[in-house]
Amino acid sequence: MGGKIIDMRTPLIMGIINITKDSFYKGSRKFKPEDISNEAQKMVQEGVDIIDLGAMSTRPGAKEVDLKTEIELLEMACESVRNTHPDVMISIDTYRVEVLQALEKYRVNMVNDITGGTSEDMYHWAGNQRVPYVCMHMKGTASTMNTLNQYEDMMKEIMDYFIDRIPKIRKAGVQDILLDPGFGFAKNADQNFSMLKNLQVFQILELPVLVGISRKSMIWRTLGIDPDHALNGTTALHMIALQKGAKILRVHDVKAARQVISLWQKLESDI
Repeated sequence: MGGKIIDMRTPLIMGIINITKDSFYKGSRKFKPEDISNEAQKMVQEGVDIIDLGAMSTRPGAKEVDLKTEIELLEMACESVRNTHPDVMISIDTYRVEVLQALEKYRVNMVNDITGGTSEDMYHWAGNQRVPYVCMHMKGTASTMNTLNQYEDMMKEIMDYFIDRIPKIRKAGVQDILLDPGFGFAKNADQNFSMLKNLQVFQILELPVLVGISRKSMIWRTLGIDPDHALNGTTALHMIALQKGAKILRVHDVKAARQVISLWQKLESDI
């Protein structure tokens, strides 16, 4: 990634910066260049490995942002991060290849595609640019996925989804693939917890697994709170995810995630 070999024996932290007012957690929303730069600085100081920039909310019921707006917001965000942290790894959270093409001058280091490649042009762009590609499982769109959480065998269907896509991604020239099972995407709370409980199943595919559960509704609704008060629950489930084999935690709170990884390393060490 970015011309460097990344050792994932120590799990990585992907910090979230959303350039949209529609994001479900207000703490991740940053709209001004100086706010984005300051947040990136804070994340770097706290030990972030990758900063994930997104300009379109993917929460259930979110409205689609037009292409021009998404590009303009992400250009502003990339410029803000690169001006102060030219070497930090940047991931772009988008499912539009036109967005990635517009951002090439900012040296994008990773593609985070929630659709898992609805457009195979995404695969080819990642292959041509030689950047890692995050393939996420979902069904439908942000506006319809809540109605599409019916499965005969959820884990098998998600595995089949990845098994279908991995050869296509490889054929497009992508060397490094990461899998995101898509917590909250066409899955209800019980299904999310079931998937976390069985997360180790995805190790069969021998690819790194990214987990994005930070402050999500599976946590705050279960606890009867709101996203603002869901850090403790997030931290608890992050430890479970690490024990089940997660290699990247996509988070709003970098410092807390770094502490979880440190404690997990201690548990895994020969004491």
